[in-house]
Amino acid sequence: MFGTVDINFIIFGIMPYVALTIFLVGSIARYERDPFTWKSSSSQLLRRKQLVWGSILFHVGILTVFFGHLIGLFTPLWVLDSIGIPYGLKQWMAVIIGGPAGIAALIGSTMLLHRRLVDPRIRATSTNVDILIMALIWLQLVIGLLTITQTLQHMDGGTMVLFMEWSQSVVSWNLNAWANVVNVHWLYKVHIFLGLVITILFPFSRLVHIWSGFAAPFRYMLTRPGYQIVRSRRTRPLEDRRRAFDKVKGAQSPSSTTPAE
Repeated sequence: MFGTVDINFIIFGIMPYVALTIFLVGSIARYERDPFTWKSSSSQLLRRKQLVWGSILFHVGILTVFFGHLIGLFTPLWVLDSIGIPYGLKQWMAVIIGGPAGIAALIGSTMLLHRRLVDPRIRATSTNVDILIMALIWLQLVIGLLTITQTLQHMDGGTMVLFMEWSQSVVSWNLNAWANVVNVHWLYKVHIFLGLVITILFPFSRLVHIWSGFAAPFRYMLTRPGYQIVRSRRTRPLEDRRRAFDKVKGAQSPSSTTPAE
């Protein structure tokens, strides 16, 4: 029975739905059960210079790669056809923009991973899942850059269209979507597989704090009208001011004054 099951169907047909379910349900469950772990566990006081440069390179690069993948994979083909963008040109744009962004993210992740592994104090505050997720992201960036060597061999956009059809078929619940990527190079398959593994581990790692970054602006605009984030210029502790206010308020209250005769 199981001998007839294609591994491609399991990875590219079933695994995407498993990964997305764990990603969403796991994130909600963690927030409801352990809201105080919904953070990145900063260690910015240690090896700060390495952290700053590594963090900038990594975040700028990875965000460019992420949104590039998001737009590139989920833009309907009819949109490209209607505005007259050739598939080959779109693939060149992916290489020209995604390549340098991937290199920047790889350099930044290497610096951050090195910092976390080498410094004993930072290593002591890191969980095994933190190290694993960073190592997987580093490996994912390496494989992603290696796929460029295959992409440059077919710049007509044909393979890119296959990945677009696969990703869009997954979200539209087309169970035959996996057939689109059966014959692509193994580097692409490993790249997709690692992406799904990272998605599964997302709710159980420090990556979960990404939700806060996306949600923070909407929280203050929609759920907390009238609030704004400001930098305090207080010169005295807040407790001293509260006591002074209570003292003045008590002095002015009717119960503290002598009734007129």
